[in-house]
Amino acid sequence: MKNPRIFLLSPAFCGGKRGQMVMRDAASFPLARQLRTAEGAPLGEVFSFLSGLYFRGKMAYVNAFSRPPEGLPGALVITPTRGLVPPESHITLALLREWAEEGDVALTNPRYRKPLEEHARAVDEVAGPETCYVLLGSIASDKYVDVLTRILGERLLFPTDFVGRGDMSRGGLMLRAAKDGPELEYAPVLGAVRKGKRPPRLEPRRWKDRT
Repeated sequence: MKNPRIFLLSPAFCGGKRGQMVMRDAASFPLARQLRTAEGAPLGEVFSFLSGLYFRGKMAYVNAFSRPPEGLPGALVITPTRGLVPPESHITLALLREWAEEGDVALTNPRYRKPLEEHARAVDEVAGPETCYVLLGSIASDKYVDVLTRILGERLLFPTDFVGRGDMSRGGLMLRAAKDGPELEYAPVLGAVRKGKRPPRLEPRRWKDRT
C-alpha cells in the first residue's frame, strides 16, 4: 500500500479584480450572496472564482488523486492569515476582506508565517511520519517552501512537471491529469531544481468555467 499523502494548495490572490468584484457592495451573483451569509461560502469555491483555471485545476486534481491518512482531509489550503484550512471549510466576506487587505503572503509577515508553522506541525503530528505532502503551488519562491521544508523535510514533494510553468499552464496540466490521467510524478522539494526553462505549451483545450 502506498504511503498516505495530503495535498497543500497555495492560495488565490484575494486583492485582484475578481476579489474586488465579489467584495463590492453591489455584487449580487450567487457566490457573492453566499459570502454575505452567516455561514459563508466554501473556501475552495471562493478561491476557484478568484483564481479561475489554476485553482479549479488544483481542486479537480485533489478530487482525483487524494489519499489522506484516516481522519484527515485530502487537501489543505495555505491561507494568508489562518494557516492551513480544508477547502470545504466556509469563509465569510469579512475574512476574505481581511486576506485582501492584510494578508501579505511573505516570510516577513508573522500573521502569515506563524499560523502556517503551527498548523503544519499540528497536522504532521497527527498524520504521522509515513505521510507525505504534495505542494500544488509555486516552488520557485521561498514563501511556501521555506516554512514547509523546515517542518516536513524530504516528505514535502512537488509535481516535477510544474518547473518552468506559469499558473495557467499548471492549472491546465492538473485538469488534464484529473480527467485523463495519469497522476503527475513527484519529487522532494529539498535538493530539487526549482527553476527551469519554460516547457512547450499545452495543446489548447476548452474547459467549462464552473465559477
